[in-house]
Amino acid sequence: MGSIGRIVVVGGSLGGLRTTEALYLGGWEGEVVVLSEELHPPYTRPPLSKTALAHGPDASTLAFKQRPEAARAQWRHGVRALACDLAARTVTLSDGDVLSYDGLVAATGVRARRLPAPLGTAGHVLRTLDDCRNLRTELVAGARVVVVGAGFIGCEVAATAVGLGCSVDVVAADDVPMQTPLGTDVGAAVQRRHEREGVRFHLGRQVAGIVEHDGTSLVTLSDGTEVLGDVLVQAIGSAPSVDWLDGNGLDLTDGVVCDNGLRIGGRPAAVAVGDVARFPNPLFDDVPRRVEHWQMPVDTARRAATTLLADLAGAPADPTPFTPLPSFWSDQYDLRLQSFGAPGLGERVEVLDGDLDGDAVVGYHRGDRLVGAVLLGFPRKMVQVRRMVQAALTAARERERERASSVGVG
Repeated sequence: MGSIGRIVVVGGSLGGLRTTEALYLGGWEGEVVVLSEELHPPYTRPPLSKTALAHGPDASTLAFKQRPEAARAQWRHGVRALACDLAARTVTLSDGDVLSYDGLVAATGVRARRLPAPLGTAGHVLRTLDDCRNLRTELVAGARVVVVGAGFIGCEVAATAVGLGCSVDVVAADDVPMQTPLGTDVGAAVQRRHEREGVRFHLGRQVAGIVEHDGTSLVTLSDGTEVLGDVLVQAIGSAPSVDWLDGNGLDLTDGVVCDNGLRIGGRPAAVAVGDVARFPNPLFDDVPRRVEHWQMPVDTARRAATTLLADLAGAPADPTPFTPLPSFWSDQYDLRLQSFGAPGLGERVEVLDGDLDGDAVVGYHRGDRLVGAVLLGFPRKMVQVRRMVQAALTAARERERERASSVGVG
């Protein structure tokens, strides 16, 4: 490419790693500086609530395999971005340094949410390898565990704790576990599986108070119920780490809004990847959305690197629409739950095969369009279901393009 300059990658997890590799593979000959708040090399996070929590996290086994290109970058661990000036193209760091750049990659991911003060300091959260290590030391047989939150992390922690011989209570404001991404029927089916393992749910209730004393936590709920635990885990979701981008006139209400090429605010030479990127996906519509699925940092890294390299070279952007298919999985007891597409956009839920209390394929429709599917078990149907969702979304998009074209001609 012949370009000489500096690209600053803010965030040293999967998105930052894969973007760095893609930049060098794409021909970048300049400097890449990767800023990572953590001291560990990039590692995979999904096991932190499952196998790593059950057996104890090992940084060496969790670490991602890296291409040789990653070693060409300058990795600065234990430092984070405090502020960024997109116009001046500078990033201010927590160690007082100010880095100038030619290109910027926002890959800061998300942080674990906590309850509002003063409740937020109680117990554990689970986002990092160190969080996992700290929590694992307390999950001993016979421990009473209270999990606040019934999303994927909350349910996975509950299942892991049960497997370690703990008793578990789950508190959540939703009516069923994982209600937002999966809907009421599938969430209720997952709840029944947990209850068969002995988990007690306190749903439709808020946490009104937490009193910590002598190694225990007394959690008072909004209906007056009291739940006592030896271990408290706050698993109430996550928040995008975008505070450092404040002051640049960007929409940071939920991550950072990007165009389909992943340019931050549509501006050149600055892109976002992974959990912080809120971008439109033409497979569904033109509404920018964040997707916190494991494969999304990889998919966005490739596209963001292509966009950034084109901008820095003054070349035309890739005209191909960016249309990644979201997918994720969750292991709870002997259940492998897999999702393809965007079930959360579904207005109508239909069991396409099997039974919700056994193995099942569940379809999610918006209008007459299949927008997502979830597998409960049925591991051998994974490829078939993925292809089904991809084909349905692609066909619907083609119909929309043909309709728009006919209207334009008319």
